[in-house]
Amino acid sequence: MAGREQETSRSPRGLSKRQERAHRILDAAASLILRWGYNKTTIDDIARQAGVAKGTIYLHWKTRDELFSALLRREQLAMGRDFLEHITQDPKGATLRGIYKHTALALMKRPLLKALLLGDRDVVGKLAEREQGSAAYAEKLTGFEVYLEFLRERGLVRTDLKPRAQLQMASAIMVGFFFLPTLTPDEYGLSDEETADLIGETVQRALESGREVSPEEMRSLSDTFKQYLDRVWSMLEEQAREESEA
Repeated sequence: MAGREQETSRSPRGLSKRQERAHRILDAAASLILRWGYNKTTIDDIARQAGVAKGTIYLHWKTRDELFSALLRREQLAMGRDFLEHITQDPKGATLRGIYKHTALALMKRPLLKALLLGDRDVVGKLAEREQGSAAYAEKLTGFEVYLEFLRERGLVRTDLKPRAQLQMASAIMVGFFFLPTLTPDEYGLSDEETADLIGETVQRALESGREVSPEEMRSLSDTFKQYLDRVWSMLEEQAREESEA
């Protein structure tokens, strides 16, 4: 697994020594999991990489699974910050096209979350199933379904399909574009920006109604989507806080 992109979320400033140590451990875990995979990465390996005693890790997390869950939560928060920064700079960021384009761009920088999306057992092991079956994952899907219904009521998304069918379609488009490079020669590959644009365009062509949106309506969409993001963000931050303080 050597050679995988290894961008991880470094610890923010202004943290306590305990929190800084937790981030250093998570950095070590991310590096090793991307190199060897979750199943082959031990607490001993992580402790050695982080330069701490094995028992120190258990002061933060009781099990290896809990440590990995905390790592995923941190990656999701970092991806959320990246996504929010770009979507707020895009005048049409709150449309389905904009949402899926910027989600793809943010995800491309997060190899652990890409592995989770694709169910890559070499990297994330059995925890892919547990994370995707979690209450938090279901809550995020439910929240986005509410926003999708908001778009449908305003004639911006097709209404001849049920919202959950549309979520399945959009998810299949995203996963398909991410999975395709594993099946095709490198010379057929596209840049991240080109791939993200195609994901956004495909979602638009498949699900959007084609109705023009006025600037005033776009502001309303942006405000509503921001409320959805705030709820997701608060949920992830609370989970991360509980894990770091446990």
